[in-house]
Amino acid sequence: MAVVALDERLYDLVDADVAVERLATGFVFTEGPLWDRRDNTLLFSDTRTAIMRRWNEHDGSVSVFRDPSNLGNGNTWDKDSNLLTCEQKVTRRIARTLPDGRVENVVDRFGDARLHCPNDIICALNGDILFTDPIFWLRQPDGTIVGQEYPTTGVFRYRLADGELMLLADDFPAPNGLALSDDDSVLYVCDTRERHIRAFGVRQDGSLTNDRVFCEFRHDDIEGRPDGMKLDTQGNVYCAANGPEGVWVFDPQGVLLGFIGVGESPANIAWGGDDWQTLYVCAQTSVYRLRTKAPGQPVRFAPE
Repeated sequence: MAVVALDERLYDLVDADVAVERLATGFVFTEGPLWDRRDNTLLFSDTRTAIMRRWNEHDGSVSVFRDPSNLGNGNTWDKDSNLLTCEQKVTRRIARTLPDGRVENVVDRFGDARLHCPNDIICALNGDILFTDPIFWLRQPDGTIVGQEYPTTGVFRYRLADGELMLLADDFPAPNGLALSDDDSVLYVCDTRERHIRAFGVRQDGSLTNDRVFCEFRHDDIEGRPDGMKLDTQGNVYCAANGPEGVWVFDPQGVLLGFIGVGESPANIAWGGDDWQTLYVCAQTSVYRLRTKAPGQPVRFAPE
């Protein structure tokens, strides 16, 4: 576990000797962390067991939140502070969990075609739902793809105003994590296979423009596989990259500042705590946390 600075500015964001605490372990593949301020708990997905779990800050316990979760992965809050979850198998949908525990469908089709396996999810300022839809869980052991009902992979926006599902981008080999700037003017999308993050301008109608590669996950002989990501309040990008280097940190221009290692290869991250300065890291078998100097971008519509 180590902070490796390639640029001294990384130390403005995190201490060189930051303490990394392992909160819970014994899982198969942790994903989709989401902070709940109401009771100081962290929701997360143990994707390959199809169980969603909840870690409690008060006593350090871990309980089952949903079983089965239909291989739930990414999570966020909707405009009414209900839980949204990407369900990757069986239902292949965006699901909403209501306060009474009932789970309902938000969207599971693009036209007449079923979605592939929704992966990660965020909300825009107006409540619209953005998510990625790769083919990860459609790939069979022999490499064939079974169950793909539309010909591309998708980055989508579900518009609350009219219920329209907009296909924002269809040229990502492996769309994964995504994030929006504070003012919704820039959308960032990870492409795991291409090992980079692309950035787009966002028009008033939600469509995209000014497509560009924001950053690459290559440094000397190190290559990362970008997965889940978050922004801090200064516009820096933190991305879990499924490698021993840990979380890759880039400045707002896409310059790599360095790495925050946690001891395992992380797949996703989330901000939490009362001040949004605690970074929670889902890494393979365990969940970790560490304190940062710069606050993270608060989760939109997080319940009070």
